[in-house]
Amino acid sequence: MMALKRERTYVILVCFVLLTVALPSAESAQNFTTKMNQSHKDSQSSPLKLNPKLSLQIKIHALLLWGSVGFFMPIGILVIRFASSCTCGKNFRILFYFHVVLQTVAVGLATAGAVLSLKNFENTFNNTHQRIGLALYGFIWFQPLLGFLRPNRGVKARSIWYLIHWLIGIAICIVGIANIYIGLHTFHERTSKSVRLWVALFTLEVSFFGFVYLLQDRWMYMLGQGARHCDEQIRPTDHITSPSTSTMKKQITISDIIG
Repeated sequence: MMALKRERTYVILVCFVLLTVALPSAESAQNFTTKMNQSHKDSQSSPLKLNPKLSLQIKIHALLLWGSVGFFMPIGILVIRFASSCTCGKNFRILFYFHVVLQTVAVGLATAGAVLSLKNFENTFNNTHQRIGLALYGFIWFQPLLGFLRPNRGVKARSIWYLIHWLIGIAICIVGIANIYIGLHTFHERTSKSVRLWVALFTLEVSFFGFVYLLQDRWMYMLGQGARHCDEQIRPTDHITSPSTSTMKKQITISDIIG
């Protein structure tokens, strides 16, 4: 009981620290909103002039970041969630290392996208897409370091580590997907080019990942429901005892007593 109370206290403290860091003051939030509105007006008044080289760089940047936070990272999350339900140690190790490989590829793609954007784009960080992207790069590089520093099983700090690792991973994935939408919207505003097809395709992909994520919690339960239904199926006549059977049981019992 004392250990459970301590773990709950640690979890509450971690959540309090995360909220304290994440939630800005009212004044800073108001200033941030004012600056964002001003940068939005500036971006509308200064349309982006595309040349073949810049257009190719933007496409490569979008492809790299989509592959990182929009494809490999969500698949890695789904894989490790599936591994947690495995009872075979060998299968669990295979899925775990597959998760590590997917997340490593995601970090590599994000690093390449960051280098490309910092080297070739206007890095004034006066718009939402660039600011969120800069914060994402830091958390994306911090997450694998946190993964390698995980405590051993059975240690009290393991539950706290798992909570932080899970929260950061989910936050990176959600914010990264949102930033892809913001990037597409910003590209449309700066170039007046239609992005409806890419938005629709990406929405379809995100919806599929979300469906699989929710289905994983109920998949084994659904399979178990089907198995129990087959095992526990009772015929209508099973609960009826025929008169002859009860008479035979009584006769056998009496003969055993007499004998």
